[in-house]
Amino acid sequence: MAAQTEESDCAREQTKAEQDVDQVRQRAARDQQRLDSGAVTSPKDLENLQREIASLAKRQGDLEDVVLEVMERRESAQERVAELTERVGAVQGKIDDATARRDAAVEELDGEAGSVTKEREVVSGSVPDDLLKLYDKLREQQGGVGAAKLYQRSCQGCRQELAITELSEIRAAAPDTVVRCENCRRILVRTADSGL
Repeated sequence: MAAQTEESDCAREQTKAEQDVDQVRQRAARDQQRLDSGAVTSPKDLENLQREIASLAKRQGDLEDVVLEVMERRESAQERVAELTERVGAVQGKIDDATARRDAAVEELDGEAGSVTKEREVVSGSVPDDLLKLYDKLREQQGGVGAAKLYQRSCQGCRQELAITELSEIRAAAPDTVVRCENCRRILVRTADSGL
């Protein structure tokens, strides 16, 4: 935006400088026409007219130098605008690509969430209501994880190794008894890898 503003400012400055050159040219042309026509006969007026024409020629040269300098600045600003526009396009391409990948990932996650939700409904139908209520309550308290695997004598929810007395109680409990971690209070899921 700054580069475009600079280019626009240079364009306005160039237009004004070119208009100034045109005004000086027109005035010099009028004076030269008066001089060439012979309408001015007084030597003093002729000398003044010639001096003014010389002054206008110098002024025109100075103004043309200004126009060239402004044109160079404008060209530099245009190159900068083109370069930045290209970079913006490249960045926008990356943004579009990242957005497309994000949308695809969200769509995939939504599909997985729908599938998992259906599976949960099927499984929760076979779980006793009181156990399901306990699990949901723990899940809410524990940041989304209400049950954890007991793996090699450690709770995978809090990553703490259970005390020997806890392990003995769990080992002695019936397979359908709900056991919980003493540290994080999550429901422990016993497997062959539990280390009991």
